[in-house]
Amino acid sequence: MNAAPDLNTSPRNEFQHRHAAHCESGVMANLLSHHGLALSEAMAFGLASALAFAYIPFVKLGGLPLIAYRMPPKAIIKGLSKRLGLRMRFETFRSPAAGQARLDALLAQGRPVGLQTSVFWLPYFPEDMRFHFNAHNLLVYGKDGGAYRISDPVFETPVSCAAADLQKARFAKGALAPKGLLYFPERPPATVDLAPLALNAIRRNAKAMLAPFPLVGCKGIAYMAKRIAQLKAGEHEAESLRFIGHVVRMQEEIGTGGAGFRFLYASFLQEAAELTGRAELSVASRELTAIGDHWREFALAAALMVRGRKPFAPAALAESLKGIAEAERGLFGGLAKLA
Repeated sequence: MNAAPDLNTSPRNEFQHRHAAHCESGVMANLLSHHGLALSEAMAFGLASALAFAYIPFVKLGGLPLIAYRMPPKAIIKGLSKRLGLRMRFETFRSPAAGQARLDALLAQGRPVGLQTSVFWLPYFPEDMRFHFNAHNLLVYGKDGGAYRISDPVFETPVSCAAADLQKARFAKGALAPKGLLYFPERPPATVDLAPLALNAIRRNAKAMLAPFPLVGCKGIAYMAKRIAQLKAGEHEAESLRFIGHVVRMQEEIGTGGAGFRFLYASFLQEAAELTGRAELSVASRELTAIGDHWREFALAAALMVRGRKPFAPAALAESLKGIAEAERGLFGGLAKLA
């Protein structure tokens, strides 16, 4: 393995923006690719063992349970760093002025810098897509006068953001407050053998999805199915539909969504199959793509019920989710043995 380059003395390369499905995996793939460790977004997501499911009734969003389809914020950054042996530097700040000064100093050195921000304060997002979510990741790679050049991976092209707006986004208050967080690799490895790392990551992710706890992994999906089966029509239907609407929003509107993360991990499995020569991983990739399609079908049926275009049928939705839970249990059971 070659010695890792010291980024303080590495030549400045022109940053290449790449559109991605999800912000955190997209930022890490683009950041490491810029420094010579070429990674796809799918490989970054998969190596971090980031696929998940959790139904957490004791954490509320608007009085409704948190439902997650991936590991928590920063898990991709930290998991990928650990798996690849990266030296990542994380810095937070007590004041916006100090945060901006540090960002400007790093940009002057030619370093692209990852930031944690609030979507609500980023003006390049359409108004109807802005909400108070403080764990949106993006890359800043330059500055022109009073505006920063930003590679936000969920956008197809680079964007520009005024310094004052970016400051608001970096120092937003509330849950997951970023506190001006910025991060960058200090000494990424020059070369990495990805094949054994991919198999190890698959094993870890399969173990997480097969965990014996009732609220996480495949058991968590089955638990949510039971919760939906208990919903009532009639005089309680409005409350029930509010819950179903929340499930759909958490799945399809917050971040990449439940099905989107399944498609992303399926792409990782296909790449892993090519790296390792394990044809079984190609089969698993196709199976997970089909499971992602089932998640989308579930969301569509639920949305039609919420909008009154289909009769409310909680039992049918519950059966759909039970089928998904069984399919994922079979898939990850096979992957656990394979890896």
